Amino acid sequence: MTETETIAYDVVVLGAGPVGENVADRTRAAGLSTAIVESELVGGECSYWACMPSKALLRPVIARADARRLPGLSQAVSGPLDATAVLARRDEYTAHWHDDGQVRWLDSIGADLHRGHGRLAGPRTVTVDGPDGTRRTLTARHAVAVCTGTRARLPELPGLDAVKPWTSREATSSEQVPGRLIIVGGGVVATEMATVYQALGAQVTVLVRGKGLLPRMEPFAGELVADALTEAGADIRTGTAVESVARENGTVVAVTGNGDRVEADEILFATGRAPRTDDVGLETVGLEPGSWLSVDDSLRVLGSTWLYACGDVNHRALLTHQGKYQARIAGDTIGARAAGVPLLETDPWGAHAATADHHAVPQVVFTDPEAAAVGLSLAEAEQAGHRVRAVDVDLSSVAGAGLYGDGYRGRARMVVDLDAETLRGVTFVGPGIGELLHSASVAVAGQIPISRLWHAVPSYPTISEVWLRLLEAYRG
Repeated sequence: MTETETIAYDVVVLGAGPVGENVADRTRAAGLSTAIVESELVGGECSYWACMPSKALLRPVIARADARRLPGLSQAVSGPLDATAVLARRDEYTAHWHDDGQVRWLDSIGADLHRGHGRLAGPRTVTVDGPDGTRRTLTARHAVAVCTGTRARLPELPGLDAVKPWTSREATSSEQVPGRLIIVGGGVVATEMATVYQALGAQVTVLVRGKGLLPRMEPFAGELVADALTEAGADIRTGTAVESVARENGTVVAVTGNGDRVEADEILFATGRAPRTDDVGLETVGLEPGSWLSVDDSLRVLGSTWLYACGDVNHRALLTHQGKYQARIAGDTIGARAAGVPLLETDPWGAHAATADHHAVPQVVFTDPEAAAVGLSLAEAEQAGHRVRAVDVDLSSVAGAGLYGDGYRGRARMVVDLDAETLRGVTFVGPGIGELLHSASVAVAGQIPISRLWHAVPSYPTISEVWLRLLEAYRG
């Protein structure tokens, strides 16, 4: 490795995914010189192997499902999806795995991109091993932000390496649709990819260790999604653990705990995430390589005055939009501290506190039906010691839902804090409810009293009228 120059910046960011980009954007807006280091593609996991390609794959699937609920249109979409066209549109949304556009954006904000593997090399110091065999040293006057995200976590199973299993990356970037696909897991990646590949013509078998799908949401969310996947032809097996895998004459064989053999052309493991911190030099600053990085609400690593960690690496909320929110908080905090602001706004909901991570994390699962939630589930609220009441409404009772599509099935729940009479959490499940979630996020994050929500009149006839039905059910 050839040593080159040392370059000083105000801020150095490790990782140029959406989170790192947002930190750089805010520190540049504060007038701070900023370097950003990336070993793969600028734009990160979300742009090329997660959010964007998965949603590009799902959109035709959901659009066809919606069309099939409408007389006069259902016959026109009765045939199969054009898998080649769907995959080609996915490729457009990943820019064919080129990051030229993202690099131009970094240039436009005045951040310096350093390509290569970045590692901490002591306090406020980062070394970058470039693809050309050179090593640069970057120093940070004010802050280093670790925004390196996560990678798929694979279980330790006999035969796994030889099988060459899919992770979320292979699932979202595959150039063809396998005839048969085993999916191990029951979370967001598992359910969304099951929705995609079943609709594109694969025979999908989902093996779930737990009791049901989407275990982090209200139980009815996973139940409704499982029912729909089963009706579409997928085989959903709960309470099923995979004990071993093998590839026999090109066919994947998964053996379950009860001795069943499940065969497929490919197998996708959607079994969680691990932090990309094993080779970023944490040991040089007294931290454990491969660990999640614990932070305070300003996103500063505990025990440090200069090291920040945003996005998945801090394990607060493994969602792109939440990581970008943290990045905005961190960038503004770094700017304020660099400017010598004497008192930061670190109280809950202040400009320098990522309070939503604790109280108002939103998420949409783009299955059919969609599942969306913000804040706490009923079980989470009760476990936290809050005095709460759940209010449920059948979404099919709302006129807008019936107009959206014949045979509409869905459910809504709000979890009311009985002492404050505000919302602790809201969950919607049903076709077309993803765009409905932000209204719930505003209500939860804003801690809007039930008495004031009563005056937020939903337009008729929209699915949003479910808000009126929920409030009526609560008030009696």
